[in-house]
Amino acid sequence: MKRSALAVALSACAASAAMAADMAAPALIPPAPPYNWSGFYVGGNLGAAWTNGTFSDPFGNSLSGGGTSTTQFAGGGQVGANYQFWGGTVIGVEADFDWLPNTNNTSNAILDTFGNTDSLTANNRWLTTVTGRLGYAFDRVLVYGKGGGAWVGSSTPTITINGVPFSTNGNSNWGWTAGFGIEWAFAGTWSVRAEYDYIGLNSQTFTVPATAPAGIAGDVFTGNNRNIQLLTAGINYKFGPW
Repeated sequence: MKRSALAVALSACAASAAMAADMAAPALIPPAPPYNWSGFYVGGNLGAAWTNGTFSDPFGNSLSGGGTSTTQFAGGGQVGANYQFWGGTVIGVEADFDWLPNTNNTSNAILDTFGNTDSLTANNRWLTTVTGRLGYAFDRVLVYGKGGGAWVGSSTPTITINGVPFSTNGNSNWGWTAGFGIEWAFAGTWSVRAEYDYIGLNSQTFTVPATAPAGIAGDVFTGNNRNIQLLTAGINYKFGPW
């Protein structure tokens, strides 16, 4: 009898142990590794640009206003590479190209010392920048700053005198740029970003042709304090990490 009771007890213990094994906690799923920003990327951007500057000349004619204007549209693309190290530190290099098709940078019309009514138009058509980038990644969120060189393509500058346009000769159109942004990797190797850039341009001179009215013909206007401010949203696709 005792042996039968012992056998029943052992069987119950074995069954309890088997049930406990079946009810064991499920295996833990390891967390996903942190996002890695290293790699090459390409993308596109859309936004708006604001152009500013002032004009002056040695003859004493001052074209006021400088043509402050708002670009209704700016858009283009970018290509670059990042390298992430020391946890979240990210360094990189990037080249951007943007069209500025609607910029109309025309000065306010003024009455010069010779009695002519003048205004100067110098339209920016495209913008290229090459920059270095330094940022810090909070997993899939990257905050960064950037700085480098900028080059602007413009239409032929035109001065309008008494309602008649005259083409002028202008010099190089280049400068420096600095900006900052935030980028979010939202799906696989796709990311979106928002960015602000300031482009400081060199002084640019415009020589009035000899066919212009007497007195202002041969005058040289200088564009000073010239800059473009650019606000864009963009999307990137990353190839990598390497």
